[in-house]
Amino acid sequence: MAPKPKQDAKKKTPAVATAGGDKVAKPKAAKALQAKKKVAKGAKTLHQKKHPLTTESAMKKIEDTNTLVFIVDVRANKPQIKTAVKKLYNIDVQKVNTLITPNHAKKAYVRLASDYDALDVANKIGII
Repeated sequence: MAPKPKQDAKKKTPAVATAGGDKVAKPKAAKALQAKKKVAKGAKTLHQKKHPLTTESAMKKIEDTNTLVFIVDVRANKPQIKTAVKKLYNIDVQKVNTLITPNHAKKAYVRLASDYDALDVANKIGII
C-alpha cells in the first residue's frame, strides 16, 4: 500500500515526493489557474460603476447642478469613480460626492466640469 502524499503547510497543496525524496513543483495547470484567478480578481476591482440613476431627483440634479448620479460598488472610492467616469465617457469631472443608502448601495454624485453639459452627456449615455 502506497503512503499518502504529505500536505505542504504553507500552500495547502499535496506535495509529491520523488524516489530521491525531493518535492516536485506544482503542475502548470495549477499555476495557470492561480494566474487566471488573479486576473479575474483584478478585473472585478476595475468595474466600479454599476449603472446611472434615472429617478426624478437625479434628473433634477442633471438639469440644475450639472451633476450625474450613479449607483456604484460600495468598495469604490472617489478617485476610482472619477477615473472610471473619465475613461468611460471622455469627460472632465469637477468633484465626486458619495453616500451609502439604507439599502447598502453607494450613490455617487459626479459634478461635471463647466465645459461639459450633463444633459448632453446623459443623452449620450442613454439616461434620457
